Amino acid sequence: MAIPLDISSNLTLPGYKKMMGSGTEGSMAHGTGMNMSNLAKAQAIKDATMAHFILANWQPGKTFLHINGSYHSDNFEGIVWYLQKQNPQLKIITVSSVEQPGVSKLEEMSRGIATYILAIPSDMTKTH
Repeated sequence: MAIPLDISSNLTLPGYKKMMGSGTEGSMAHGTGMNMSNLAKAQAIKDATMAHFILANWQPGKTFLHINGSYHSDNFEGIVWYLQKQNPQLKIITVSSVEQPGVSKLEEMSRGIATYILAIPSDMTKTH
């Protein structure tokens, strides 16, 4: 199955702007000479590609589960933006996790990043 080469990107989405640093299209990573807009465009291509294959394999009336890193769907951007662009009627649920000192109340900056948000204590033991 061929992937369309005319992948558009919306580098004004907050996630892509954050990746570019100052949010300007030609931002350079400090001291690296790397054009950060190219990094954001590469991320957008990955998101568009995942959305393309989700839609190619999704069947109406069926639930499709796609697991990805939070950067690809937080704030309903990334993959979600591409899915909704192609099919605005899709019912999309996102899940994300955040670390915070206490978990009894979600911190304001984490509100709205996903349909369901798992708050994890920041002092929890981490293993890799």
